[in-house]
Order: sequence, then C-alpha cells, then structure tokens
Amino acid sequence: MRTKRQSDDAGVRQIRLRYVSPLAVASFCVSILAGCGVLAGSVQERMPTGSEFTNSIGMKLVRVEPGSFMMGQQQGGDFDEQPVHKVNITRPFYMSVTEVTNAQYEQFDPSHRHLRGRLGFSRDGDEAVIFVSWDDATAFCKWLSETEGRPYRLPTEAEWEYACRAGTTTDYYTGGTWPKQFRKNQQRPPREPKPVGLHVGRTTANTWGLYDMHGNVEEWCTDWYGPYEPAEQTGPAGCSGGDFRVTRGGRHNTELRYLRSANRMGTLPQDRHWLIGFRVVMGQLPNTRPTAAPGPELWGRQVVQEKYDWSRGANSRGVYFIGPKKYVKIPPGSNGPMFSKHNHDPGFTWCDNGDLLAIWYSCRSERGRELCMVASRLRRGAKEWEPAAPFWDAPDRNDHAPALLNDGKGRLYHFNGLSAASSYRKNLALVMRTSADNGATWSSGRLINAVRGIPNQPIASTSVTRQGTLIIPVDWPWHPDGAATGLWMSGDRGLTWEMAKGRVAGIHAGVAELKDGRFIALGRRCEIDGRMPMSVSADAGRTWTYKASIFPPIGGGQRLVLIRLREGPLFVASFGKEMTLVDADGNSRKASGLFGAVSYDQGQTWPVRRLITDGRPAHQVEAMDRRQFTMSPTSAEPAGYLAGVQSPDGVIHLISSKQYYGFNLAWLKDGRGVLKW
Repeated sequence: MRTKRQSDDAGVRQIRLRYVSPLAVASFCVSILAGCGVLAGSVQERMPTGSEFTNSIGMKLVRVEPGSFMMGQQQGGDFDEQPVHKVNITRPFYMSVTEVTNAQYEQFDPSHRHLRGRLGFSRDGDEAVIFVSWDDATAFCKWLSETEGRPYRLPTEAEWEYACRAGTTTDYYTGGTWPKQFRKNQQRPPREPKPVGLHVGRTTANTWGLYDMHGNVEEWCTDWYGPYEPAEQTGPAGCSGGDFRVTRGGRHNTELRYLRSANRMGTLPQDRHWLIGFRVVMGQLPNTRPTAAPGPELWGRQVVQEKYDWSRGANSRGVYFIGPKKYVKIPPGSNGPMFSKHNHDPGFTWCDNGDLLAIWYSCRSERGRELCMVASRLRRGAKEWEPAAPFWDAPDRNDHAPALLNDGKGRLYHFNGLSAASSYRKNLALVMRTSADNGATWSSGRLINAVRGIPNQPIASTSVTRQGTLIIPVDWPWHPDGAATGLWMSGDRGLTWEMAKGRVAGIHAGVAELKDGRFIALGRRCEIDGRMPMSVSADAGRTWTYKASIFPPIGGGQRLVLIRLREGPLFVASFGKEMTLVDADGNSRKASGLFGAVSYDQGQTWPVRRLITDGRPAHQVEAMDRRQFTMSPTSAEPAGYLAGVQSPDGVIHLISSKQYYGFNLAWLKDGRGVLKW
C-alpha cells in the first residue's frame, strides 16, 4: 500500500510518496484499536522487563535504571553548561545501544536511501542515518510507537547526559580523553568536512552498554534549548519554547572538546545536514513541566510601541552631524554568551517607534562555533547606545553574518546564516525571522534556504524595491567567475524566495535601486583598472554589466555602504588610504579613512565627496577590537564593516564595526573640501 507523509522543509510544504512496510500495516491496525479504546492503558504494560530488548526492526536497546547525577561541567566547560546542578532520573527507560542506522530508518522512510553517500558520508546500511531533521526523528519515533504499541521517543537532554556518563564524572565516559582509535577527524574542518565512516557500534561501549555517545554524529534530543536552572531537578524536560532543539554527543569533523559528556549543541528543528542523526529511547516522557523561557534581553525590554513623528526628527534642524559614538559595549573579559575579543559585521535598521537597532556577531574566532549574534538599541531621544545583550545564538553553531531590514510597512526582518558547525561560506543555511513590535519580540527562525553550498551568507545591504520586492545580497566568494555577490529576492514579503541568475562583481556588495528601476552595485575585489567594480542590471538581477567606478578598492576588514536616499541621490560610504582633500581655494592636504560620496545622476558622477569625521583637532577614537586610530579633519576611521540606513526623517545612520555616526544630506554637501584619489 502507499501513504503520504507531509514535511515542512525551509517553509515549503512537500508531499512525499513512499512504500510502507508490513510493520506500518501493523501500526495502522494498532492505531485503529487504540482509537477504539482497545489498547487504552496498555502501552506501559508492553514495556519490556529485562535488561536488554531487541525490537521489531532489529534495534537493540538496554535498560537504564533510575538514579542521580551532576549535570553540566564547571572546569573546562562552556558557559551554557553551568550552573552544574543535581538531576534525579526517577523512571527507568530503554535506550538504543547505537544511533539509528540507515537500514533501520529506511524501514520507515525508504525514500531516504537517495541521501546515502551525499558529500561522501553514510553509504552503508549499518552507518548512522544523517540528513534527518528533528521533525523527521520524532516522526520515526511516532511510527515505531504505533507499529509496536510501545512508547518510543527521543531522549530528554538530561536522560541523554545521564546515560552517556553511565556513572562517570569525567569529560568522557572513557575518562579524561576520547581514545585516538575512535576519533574521526576531531579537529576544526576546513571549508568542507572530510568524509569519514559513520558505522555504529565500533567504539568501546560505556558501562551501561551504550556505543558512540561521543563523536560519530550528533543526536537529537526532545528538549528546546535553554539555560540551566541552578536548583536540583527531577526529570527535567527542558525549556518551554525557543528556536533551537538540543543535540548532544559531538560528531565527526569537529574539535575533541565538543565531544564531552556535558557539551550542549542545538539547531532549528527543521535543519538537516551531514552531522546530525539520533538514537531513541523507550519509556514515557517525564511528567515534569518545562522551565519557563528566559525573559527579554535589554534590547527587548520596555520597547515603546507608539509610532514616532519623523517630521520632528533631526533632519528638520538644518545641517546635522553626530558621532562617533560607540555602540559595541561588551564588558572586558567576556567569554560567553558574549565575547569581548572580536565584534564585527553589523546589521542595522530604524524602527517605527524612532529607535535604532544594531546587531552584530561576537566571538573568539570568526570560524569558531561560539560565534553568536548580539544586539544594542539606541532608543528614541537617548544620547547613548545601551550595553549589548545576546540576540540570537544557535548553540555551538557559527551564526555567520546578520542583516536587518525595515520593510516600511510595520515589519522588521532579521536574516542570518546558520552553519552546520564551525566555519561558514559553504556550510551556511539562510534563516529569516520577523518582528511586528519594533524588534521587541521575534518569530521563530525559519530556513528560507536550507541547502548548504548555495550562497547563504547575508550582507547588510538589504533593501525593498518600489514594487515591494525584498532583496538580500549574499556573498559568493567561490564563484567560478571570481568573487561575487548573489541576490535572494522575494515578492511576497518573505514567504517564498528565489535567487537572481546574475552575479554582482565582488563580495560584500552594496546594492541599490536607481530611479528607473535598474539595480546598481559596488563590491570588494574584482577591481577594474585598479578601481572598485560597479555592476548595473536592467533586468532585476538576471544579467549585469560591469565597469570601473571612481572609488578606490577596499580590502580586508572593510565593507562599503550604498543607499538610494529618500531625496533621490545615491550615497556611498567607503574607505580610502591615499586621498587628497582639496578645499575651495585649491589648497590640498593628504587625507585617509572613512568617506561619504553623493551622486545626482544615478552613479555616473559623484561631485560630493568628504571625510566622515567630527572635524575636531586630532584625538584618539576606538575602532574594531579596541584598536585606536587618530580622528582629525584629515583622518577618519580606517577600517570596519559598514552598515547604513536612512530613517524617514532623512537622517543617514552609519555604523562601523565599533562606532555610530548620524548625519544628513545637508551636512554631506556642507563639506569645505572635495576628496580626490
């Protein structure tokens, strides 16, 4: 017989036809009997009684007896493994001795067979199944429960760590380290992981008879990810909600420390890739209530919802300039959940209530799995940005590259890359969230492109065309024709997305719409005649023409901004090293750093070109990662990733990797000198 199973992958509903084994026929009969009350109360009676059990699909399970343990790790652990606390497991359960294999899973979903060997992983029947989402794993458990009339499910996070430790208190159930013969490229991988075998049951089992609890593949747990409670807990059931489902156990192609018994990971429940599989338990879920979701962070507290009257904004006061003002405020020595070492790559937008919202990534290393998103708010009428607070963080995933967008219709968008593990580029999926309350709360993350290997690293130069099309530029540094930027586009407010066929020259590109509907873009790398490349498209990004701009090229640690202003002209902010500042009398001086330029003829000429400085005599200002630079009338910020927006009052808001500037078109035109290069 045939049946249908629906799945939700990247927001697109898909119907999959599959062959159903005789076991599924039995499960159908079981469900009918259960619906008639015949099996009411009998599921628990069908629980095994021995120390081991082999089920109808050949899966071996061992009985795990109740007990207590200390959950988490203080010394050598991550911030989210604390506080270490006592956990009581009061009910016995059975756990599969290995991860679910391809042969076992495909009795439920034969169509999964076409995924064997993808990227060189998991070809054989006795290798751990991968490319399964949390939703897939729970559907498998439901099918197996209905097939046998026994309560199969995913383990809770506490059950998983309890079973993994098997009475040990060391980093691994083997002691202070994981034996070399069981390691599978336990190092941070390059851009793409090294294929390794994922055969199950070939390690040393722990004292309770469980294999592969460290390494091989990650394993889904039933819990939503959330902070630990400090008090003693009995049968904890995790957090009441969130964006991420917990995974445990580490996996191949990652550093050894992430295989520890206490280490916590997680991702969106619809995520599928080559690192995650699962194992099952048999037994009723604990009847404990989940803990409450954490309260709002500082950027989400007491956010005013009254719409701001932009006619009273700063632009109404003539020439306007403010800055530099530091917006990255993280306490020194922070090592999780925020990091003081490296803060970079901002996304930026205005809010309908008059606030400004900035997000950026915070980490020890740009390729590290600790990389997370943090945020700060400049509230309407406030003179200083608030201290930073965590914004969005898939645990132990590199959440590379954020972007924000106000669509002008009351909705904010957050776009983000989500790595399979560490590193980025080809490892990223593309995530979208939305807010209807000025960024105080956000929808759950949704994968708008789950296929890794396609460009999914957002650039902050998001925009909305006159026709209402949303545009997300994304990096494509490995494009066969040279470093490039692609465009994801949505004509239905983010419900569906399509990538334009053409490519912008250069990475980290700024993209804007011209008066006649054409697109213009400026990018980093791919220089033409020693200048920054300019790309123009007359067919919504399907094809592009390329030529040299007037601007000097930019390099590492630098990203430009390109905006079409509400007044009509184009605005560019970028960096230059060897520039000449020529005043009205023809006198010239050397100049360098951050500059702004304005074009009144759709990018053909740029008559307004000035440094973005406060104009004061030479003084020290902090740049990215606590570096100092000298700001003066001829010296501006030397580097940083820029993000910029123009609010409805006409003020141009610009942030680098550390500082905020606000000014208007009148200030740009008020410059007493023009830059030349």
